[in-house]
Amino acid sequence: MSEIENICIKTKAASARIAALDPEEKKAVLLEIASGLNAARKTILEANKKDVEAGTEKGLSKALIERLTLNDQRIDAMIEGVKQVAGLPDPVAEILEDFTRPNGLRIQKVRVPIGVIAIIFESRPNVTVDASVLCLKAGNCVVLKGGSDAINSNSAIADSIRNALQSKGLPEDAVSLVRSTDRKAVKELLKQKRYIDCVIPRGGAGLINMVVENSSIPAIETGVGNCHAYVEKTADLKMAGDIVFNAKVQRPSVCNAIETLLVDEDIAKAFLPEIAERLEDAKVELRGCAKTGKILANIKEASEDDWYAEYLDLILAIKVVSGVDEAIDHIGRYGSHHSEAIITADEEIARKFTTNLDSAAVYVNASTRFTDGCEYGMGAEIGISTQKLHARGPMGLKELTSYKYVIQGSGQIRK
Repeated sequence: MSEIENICIKTKAASARIAALDPEEKKAVLLEIASGLNAARKTILEANKKDVEAGTEKGLSKALIERLTLNDQRIDAMIEGVKQVAGLPDPVAEILEDFTRPNGLRIQKVRVPIGVIAIIFESRPNVTVDASVLCLKAGNCVVLKGGSDAINSNSAIADSIRNALQSKGLPEDAVSLVRSTDRKAVKELLKQKRYIDCVIPRGGAGLINMVVENSSIPAIETGVGNCHAYVEKTADLKMAGDIVFNAKVQRPSVCNAIETLLVDEDIAKAFLPEIAERLEDAKVELRGCAKTGKILANIKEASEDDWYAEYLDLILAIKVVSGVDEAIDHIGRYGSHHSEAIITADEEIARKFTTNLDSAAVYVNASTRFTDGCEYGMGAEIGISTQKLHARGPMGLKELTSYKYVIQGSGQIRK
């Protein structure tokens, strides 16, 4: 038996116990996890320092180092996120439908845990916490496989969570971490259909495509964010500038930051010089279409690849468009179905934009940076689903459940 299979067997064995926990038991263990993370703060930060130093020596980009780095503020945020999830309503056992058939059968559709979920993610140690507490609150067990760049951080965090489970008399294997850094470990994990009910990749396009193509386990695609902001000709240009700046600069290394700015040709000469100055002052590299290049001198010409790119960095592609139809067509061709925004004063144009775009989140006069479980009032989230089946957009507690039918009879038989 391989190490991966052994981990999955143990996690599966723990799933019945976790699924049977009542809401107060779940809340208690999550609060214990929060306390444990605080107690293990020094150990976690020391482990993270090793990862950051190794990543720097390895030549990881500034954006990846930023995603990898933990500090007291980020650990405080993780702890607060755990507490928020602990206080959320328990989704399990919610009755979704309740009806009685003419033959007297009472049929209830009841929310239940998925079972065992595998989360495969890249170098963001906070995912170890988010995934664990969300899965546990929804009555699931979880097998975690993080990137090798964060192995020390993930191990320290997982150890803290497993200790909290033990202290509450629960099986530590309800949260398991694959500690092997061998790339083959992921593909082996993706074949454990006997023990794992669902796999969720959280990372870039390469990781997500690899999981979807190699998994024998049902997968939910999350994360790739080639997001757009379209400044329509009736927009308040100050509002537009603030939204575009926030959506690109506030945290460029995350999936809900914009990668392409579309600007109506009627306002391009008025809007582009001012926003370009703000963005360049923030060290954003601009790449533009031919029309953009005639307005903004000395910017790099955008290639076809730029329109598809998820930079996750201080880089922004700019295209001048003839109107909302061209903006919709561009996003439909190049986008990743994540998050898009329109800045406009025209309600009909806004309605056309939101109706015709097939993305998980579509904003009118607001930043795409709000595509986030906490911002939607869900607490921490497992990721942003860009597919349509089962879950779409921020995946919170309800998206980590399934349902079953419970039927009450009084001796009915089918004729």
